[in-house]
Amino acid sequence: MAHDLVIRGGRLVDGTGAPARPADVAVDDGTVTEVTGPGDAGRGDREIDADGLVVTPGFVDLHTHLDAQVAWDPLGTSSSWHGVTSVVMGNCGVTFAPCRPDDRAYLADMMESVEDIPAESIMAALPWDWETYGGYLDSLERTPSAMNLGGMVGHCALRYWAMGDRSMDPDAEPTAAELEEMVGLLDEAMAAGALGFSTSRTLRHKVPDGRQVPGTFADREELLTLAGVLGGWRRGIFESAPRFDGEGPSEPRCRSELEWMREVALRTGRPVTFNLTHTFENPEHHRLAVELARAANAEGALIRPQTTSRGIGVLFSLQSATPFGRHPSWAALRDLDLGGRLAAIRDPETRSRLIAEAESGPSAEELTRFFVTGADGVPGQRDGIARYDCDPRSSLPAVAAERGVSMAEAFLDLCDRTDGRVLVYWPLLNQSMDAIAEMLLDDTVIMGLADAGAHVGQILDASQPTWFLTHWTRDHGLVPIERAVQRLSSDTADFVGLTDRGRVVPGAAADINVIDWDGLALPVPEFAHDLPKGAGRWIQRAEGYVATVVNGTVALEHGEHTGELPGTVLRSGPDER
Repeated sequence: MAHDLVIRGGRLVDGTGAPARPADVAVDDGTVTEVTGPGDAGRGDREIDADGLVVTPGFVDLHTHLDAQVAWDPLGTSSSWHGVTSVVMGNCGVTFAPCRPDDRAYLADMMESVEDIPAESIMAALPWDWETYGGYLDSLERTPSAMNLGGMVGHCALRYWAMGDRSMDPDAEPTAAELEEMVGLLDEAMAAGALGFSTSRTLRHKVPDGRQVPGTFADREELLTLAGVLGGWRRGIFESAPRFDGEGPSEPRCRSELEWMREVALRTGRPVTFNLTHTFENPEHHRLAVELARAANAEGALIRPQTTSRGIGVLFSLQSATPFGRHPSWAALRDLDLGGRLAAIRDPETRSRLIAEAESGPSAEELTRFFVTGADGVPGQRDGIARYDCDPRSSLPAVAAERGVSMAEAFLDLCDRTDGRVLVYWPLLNQSMDAIAEMLLDDTVIMGLADAGAHVGQILDASQPTWFLTHWTRDHGLVPIERAVQRLSSDTADFVGLTDRGRVVPGAAADINVIDWDGLALPVPEFAHDLPKGAGRWIQRAEGYVATVVNGTVALEHGEHTGELPGTVLRSGPDER
C-alpha cells in the first residue's frame, strides 16, 4: 500500500541534533511513519524529489503576536514563508481572551498600543465569539489555517477582567476575591489547553492613555499565585517581558527580575522564559541575565532567556516612513502612493527641496547605526536582497561619504535607482552582532522574539529562521546546521511542551520543510496594504523553501500557497493534576 507522501533522497537534518544524513521520509495520516535510507521507502501517492535538498522539521516559533492576524490571514505570513509551521501566540501579557463583550474594543486598543496592530483591523476581522480562553481556542478551531496555532493566556486580560480600570493603577493590589477570579480564569484556560501564562512588566508597554498595561506592577505574591496554577496542572510555560528598563543602570533590575523568576520556577516546577537583547547602552546586561538564569538552573529551575538571531530594527523606506520624515516636504510624501513618491523625488525642484530641508538633521552621528540594505553599490549588499549584519560600511553616513554627497542625496539616489525598494534598517535592540553570536552559542538561551504579527508598520523580524540559517550557519559557520535546525524546531517545541513537533522521526507530526540550501535567501521587505480596512504592514518572503508540509499536507510550494489549510490548534495536555 502506498504512503500518503514520500520525501525522497534528501539530506535529512531531523531536528534532534543528530548528524545530517541521506534519507527518505514517509508520511501517513499526518504522521511520520518511516525514516529510511535513500530509495528504501515504498511508493507514495505524492512524492517530493529532495535530491540535492535539505529536509528539516517545520520550525516552531514560541514568540509571536499573530493573535489577530490569523483571523484574516490563514497563511500566517510572513512566518509561513520562512519554514514556520507552528506558532505560540499570547506573548507579553496581551491577549484577546478572556474577554467580556463590553471589553473587546479596549483589548483591541491595548494590542494596538503595545504591539502596533491596528485596532480598526482587529475589531473588523476577529469573530469575537468567545468570552473565556477555552472559548477562544474553540474559535481558533473554526479558523482555517495553514499553520498550527497555540497560545498563552495574558495577564493583561486576566487583570482587566477581574479589576477593570484599577488593573492599571500602579498602587492597586487585587483583593482576595479579584485574585481568586484571576486564578479561576487561568485554571479554565489551562484546562482548555492554553500553553502557559504571559505577563508584561516593561515600562515600554502602555495603554492608549499612557498608563502601563495591567500587570506591570503586580507584586511577587500575585505572580507566584498565578504561576501556581501552572504548577498545579504540571504543564505550561511562564513568559515575561521583564522590567529591565528604567532609570539608571539595568543591573539591579536584572537581579531583582531574575530573583522572582527563580522563585516561580523553583516553586512551581514550570519553565520560565523572558525577553533578552543587547544594547550598547547596557553592554553587559545580557551576560548578567544569562549568568543568573544559569545559576538558578543549577538549583533545579528551568529558566531560558529568549533572543533573536539579529537586531530588532525599524525599517525606513520610500514605501513607508523615511529617516528624514520630521521635515515638511518629506512628511508630505506620506500622502502619496509609491508611484507618486517616486515621481516627486525625480522632480528636480522637489528633490532639491528635500535635500535642502534634510541638511538641518538628523546628523551623521545620529544615523551611524542606520544601515542601507538591498542595493548594489553598497558594500556587502546586492539589489533586492536584505542583509542585517550592520556592516559599518553600509551605514547611511558611510555610504553618503563614499559617494561624496549628503545623506539625503544618497538615500534619494538609491530610492530612485531601485524604484523605492531599498531600505534603511535601524536596530533598536540586539545592536551588536558579537553579542548576538555569543547568545546563539549559549545553550541556556532559546530562540524567540521574532515577534511575527507585531509592530507591523515599523518592524519585521519574522524572517529570523531564514537569517539564522543563511547568515550564521551557511555563510559564517557559527552554528552547525544540525544545531541551528534543532534550535528552531525541537528545542522550542520541547520547551513549550509540544513534544510531538519539531523533529522528523517516526511517530512525530509530519511538519516538514524541504529547502534548497544554496538558494536560501531573504528578499528585502515590501510594504503592503493588505490588512482589514486597508491598513499597511511590512511583509518579507524568502527564496529557497521548496516545500513546507503541515500535518502531512503540502501547504506551500516555492513560497506559494497550495490552497490547503491543514493547520490545527495546539493544546497542552493531558490532564496531569
